[in-house]
Amino acid sequence: MSAETSPGLLALVGSGEYLPQMTAFESSLLHGRPPRYVQLATAAVPDGPEVVEHWHSLGRAQGERIGVEVVIVRVNDRGDALNEDNAKLVAGAGLIYMSGGNPGYLADTLRDSPVWEAIVREWRGGASLAGCSAGAMAMTAWVPSLRHPKKGGTAGLGLLPHLRVIPHFDMFTKRMPDVAARFLLPFDETATVLGIDEDTAVVGGPEEWTVQGRQSAWLLHPNSRDELPAGTTFSTKV
Repeated sequence: MSAETSPGLLALVGSGEYLPQMTAFESSLLHGRPPRYVQLATAAVPDGPEVVEHWHSLGRAQGERIGVEVVIVRVNDRGDALNEDNAKLVAGAGLIYMSGGNPGYLADTLRDSPVWEAIVREWRGGASLAGCSAGAMAMTAWVPSLRHPKKGGTAGLGLLPHLRVIPHFDMFTKRMPDVAARFLLPFDETATVLGIDEDTAVVGGPEEWTVQGRQSAWLLHPNSRDELPAGTTFSTKV
């Protein structure tokens, strides 16, 4: 891709990476782009190697359904992220996808690494870049701790510094009614807090987005929230 190419699509996904119900959506992110689907399951590493391989298996199956080449970049730790050979695997991607797990681990592993620099370079060159759940959270400037919000969190990868993302929003609000408040502490007027339901995504970026999928996204405010059903176009420009 030439240096003059515009950045590709960004996709922040609430859940459902690689599952059959998301096949058409993931295929759309590759439309008009090289048929090379680069996948990182780094966020799942804290859950163990069997979980990581599970995501690799799902990703391969999705690539087969779409009919494209699947490239798995095995970044299990910081050393892997610093490995130039792993960074080279990202080249030529049509879609780069960071799947779910632990967002803090993902951000700490990739931050300021050759692999992350390669991901950003390919996106700026026109590749689509998607993050599901932890992958979406890590693309922002800050990843709060859901369990211990007052203890803070960790710095994100900073590609979307104006956003905070709550994936699985419909599930979290049932199990943890104060989830929005946890992400709003402390409230940052320069950041937009965005809830994304399961099997749902916001696509576009970095500031103009469209909701896609079977449910809704939500713009969250200190004392209210605005529902954004599928098909809604909205702005996160502050």
